[in-house]
Amino acid sequence: MIEDLDPEFDADRGEKGRHRRGYVRKRQRERERGSGGGRGSGGGRGKTVLALLLTLTLLGGLGGGAYYGFERIQGLLGTPDYNGSGTEAVTVEIPEGAPIAAIAVTLYEAGVIKSTKAFVNAAEENSQSRNIQPGQYELRKQMSGEYAVAAMLDPKNRVVNGITVPEGRTAKNIYKLLAEETDIPAKEFEAAAKDPLALGVPEWWFTRTDDRTVEPSIEGFLFPDTYELPAEPTAESILALMVERFLTVAEELEFVDRVQNERQIAPYEALIVASLAQAEAGTPEDLGKVARVAYNRVYGDFQCNCLQMDVTINYYLELTGQETKTSAEMTQDELLDTESPYSRQLEGLIPTPINNPGQLAMEGAMDPPPGKWLYFVAINKEGESAFSETYEEQLRNEAKAREAGVI
Repeated sequence: MIEDLDPEFDADRGEKGRHRRGYVRKRQRERERGSGGGRGSGGGRGKTVLALLLTLTLLGGLGGGAYYGFERIQGLLGTPDYNGSGTEAVTVEIPEGAPIAAIAVTLYEAGVIKSTKAFVNAAEENSQSRNIQPGQYELRKQMSGEYAVAAMLDPKNRVVNGITVPEGRTAKNIYKLLAEETDIPAKEFEAAAKDPLALGVPEWWFTRTDDRTVEPSIEGFLFPDTYELPAEPTAESILALMVERFLTVAEELEFVDRVQNERQIAPYEALIVASLAQAEAGTPEDLGKVARVAYNRVYGDFQCNCLQMDVTINYYLELTGQETKTSAEMTQDELLDTESPYSRQLEGLIPTPINNPGQLAMEGAMDPPPGKWLYFVAINKEGESAFSETYEEQLRNEAKAREAGVI
């Protein structure tokens, strides 16, 4: 909270307010008497105001210049501002990506500040103002611009209702995590996720270059990050927030354009590969290499143009409510199954991502290192993998892995 920001208020504030209002009414009567061009202070002020209004009108005729004209006139008349740290408490929510001007508007509409200019001026004078974060703040009404800036920079005044979603979780696993953290039943998240388009995923994302029909799925679009939730979150609002974050990161990476231009595939296909890399790579350094293996197997000269990755089997097991298994526990029927839509023997890419990859995995799928690798295996307990172009070399790497007690 912001109790320690409180200065002393004027004890005779109410009395001064009455005197001030009486003075204002008196000056208004003087201006009305002097508006006909008579001499005296009233006539002079009338001309000044008229000149300012004419200036504003002329600026208004210049379109966008009206705003700047108003700002200049406001500067001449003084910047309306409150004194002190405010009165009653109020909670204000600042949206993601809001610039200082937009924050000022939000505070003004909530009654926190007397004018947007007061807050903008105070922010310009405080170099730390750039550190104001999105989220909810407990502030007060009728704060000075300076106090409002200081209050928003004080961590005590942020309402933190956060939750962290790690990389590589499946949608079903994320629903369970969110349910535990929010007390919103997992089934509500499942219901909300049935319509990814309603949650903000653009329809064009669900296209592929291999002409396979895509059944829209939320898998892959729930970006792993730490989120500050709204005061009264719903399943829809939380999932939509995660989708919005995904789209923001994809735009910052130029993921769509680079994948289409450099990889010559649809962004959805690259997102599938990013999820495979997220599931298979044991270290961040291997994410791009695993992505390259997936591309080489599906779009290169691999014997079956199939993935042959056990993680796709586990995804289907989880999707159908079964227990996941280690590779050693999988039966031959599971390994050789060709009926499952997530079969490791399926020619081409699987139907959807198998988890929700993070930024590094997306970068690896977007711009994988060059290489003709077709195989890889973890060779130590730190998760590092050895990559090879031939099966003979892969067998030697597997032997190293057994010596290290990894497989």
